[in-house]
Amino acid sequence: MDAVRVALLREVLAGTRWPAATRRFAASLRSSVVPHGGGLLLVGTRAYEPWHLAAHLVDEAAWSGRPELTPLLVRHRVRPGDPAHLAVGLGRLQGAGRGETLLLVAPERPDGGLLERVHDARRAGATVLALGSGDPEVTGLAHDALTLDPPEPDPEPEPGSESTRGIDLDMVQHLVSAAAGENSLPSTRGRRRLRDRLSRLADQLTSPPPARW
Repeated sequence: MDAVRVALLREVLAGTRWPAATRRFAASLRSSVVPHGGGLLLVGTRAYEPWHLAAHLVDEAAWSGRPELTPLLVRHRVRPGDPAHLAVGLGRLQGAGRGETLLLVAPERPDGGLLERVHDARRAGATVLALGSGDPEVTGLAHDALTLDPPEPDPEPEPGSESTRGIDLDMVQHLVSAAAGENSLPSTRGRRRLRDRLSRLADQLTSPPPARW
């Protein structure tokens, strides 16, 4: 069903910058983590933890056969009793360095403490990617960044048209994670990867039925 939803979302967004922009950013992510065998650190702001993106990337890692896409979620607040994979605090960023990728999801400006940690990680050799509001200090730290459109009121849509101004952070994260898992394995003549078959199925499901005479 995820493949179907992504195919539908891309169809709605056709003609906008988003299909190409999310694929480009996903390619940066993939090219950063795959050669190093992983090392993906995912962190949000104090007010926003990127749970959805973490879950999407775990799924894509399994579907695509690229375990390197599996992120380590770095959290601002870790509570006693949290399971090990949810008990990684900001202190982990102090050890980030060469061969690791730090993906910062920031729908709003991060606090100074997080920015300082990200800066230290980059100085130590980590690759920094940013997804969010386009804060100048964040994009200045990032090797690559994908910026959301600023919120603007939608004009009145024409009858029968769809507005694409309402794309939100969760939609962008879904597109990025799906694109990160694409084209990750060489194609073999006579065989189709499962994702390719699912995409083809999605196209068939969303096509109008043939006319009957």
